[in-house]
Amino acid sequence: MIRKTLALAAVAAIAMAGAAEARDQIRMVGSSTVFPFATTVAETFGKTSNFKTPVIESTGTGGGFKLFCAGVGVEHPDISNASRRIKASEMETCAKNGVTEITEVKIGFDGIVLANAKNAPLFDVNKKVLFLALAKQVPVDGKWVDNPYTKWNQLDPILPAEDIEVLGPPPTSGTRDAFVELVMEPGCEALPECAALKKSDPDAFKKAFGSVREDGRFIEAGENDNLIVQKLEANPHALGIFGFSFLDQNGDKIQGSRVDSVDPSFENIASGKYAVSRPLFFYVKNAHVGTIPGLKEYIAAFTAESAWGPEGYLADKGLIPLPDAERAATAKEVNALTPLKL
Repeated sequence: MIRKTLALAAVAAIAMAGAAEARDQIRMVGSSTVFPFATTVAETFGKTSNFKTPVIESTGTGGGFKLFCAGVGVEHPDISNASRRIKASEMETCAKNGVTEITEVKIGFDGIVLANAKNAPLFDVNKKVLFLALAKQVPVDGKWVDNPYTKWNQLDPILPAEDIEVLGPPPTSGTRDAFVELVMEPGCEALPECAALKKSDPDAFKKAFGSVREDGRFIEAGENDNLIVQKLEANPHALGIFGFSFLDQNGDKIQGSRVDSVDPSFENIASGKYAVSRPLFFYVKNAHVGTIPGLKEYIAAFTAESAWGPEGYLADKGLIPLPDAERAATAKEVNALTPLKL
């Protein structure tokens, strides 16, 4: 009898714990770049639906995937926002932890900008200059040495004689990953020594363009892009690296540098003329659909034309929409919760 009573008490305790753990609102993690778009949709969703406003945490893309892929259940996030595509290794981690079906939602495009204060000189730089300014090691007289450059005009006489000081995202950020891929790698390849290294030692080449200097010229500013904007206002000699949407929303305070003589404008990113751009995503844990209230409805709200279309409210926030045909096809697939296959 005592054993039966204890067993019933244990079952009751487990049931109570389960009820306490149940969630009645969506939980998201991930990219600081996608954060303002997801926040806007979440707030609109909370006001216009019968569901609670989702909770969103800006952890960076890599940090978001770690949390997202840790398992299935209400203690784990439902959605991970990302400023790059999920890696095969991250998919493997998900699968090992029981997260076997994921829906990928490609939401649009974003440019990566190098910006400074409005009252500072406008920069016009190419990728080679940016590599030489920010790489940990650079070739000098045929040898790879610790980066000796301290001022911008040492790299290009048309640039100001100001100290190199760049505020940028940490390694956990998808923006950092994309900046390395879209700027540092081609900037390195523009140098004969790098081109030769790519042929002779691909691993050393990856290390050369992927290692950012650690002598105080490049400053990791965390996942808070708004903080970078504030620091640029306070220090007109510094530049910051972040997504176009933050430039778009703070155009009264900061200006975007030209890269290869192209302005980082909405039109130039949409047309592909501004080459430093990348797609943005969010990922849904299919096992949570039907368990977490409003999850399927949130996906529909985000992929509605009134949100992510050319005239939608996310375009006003700086999101560059997908082409019409791709947008229609993506909406159909994701609303059917088609699992991602890499």
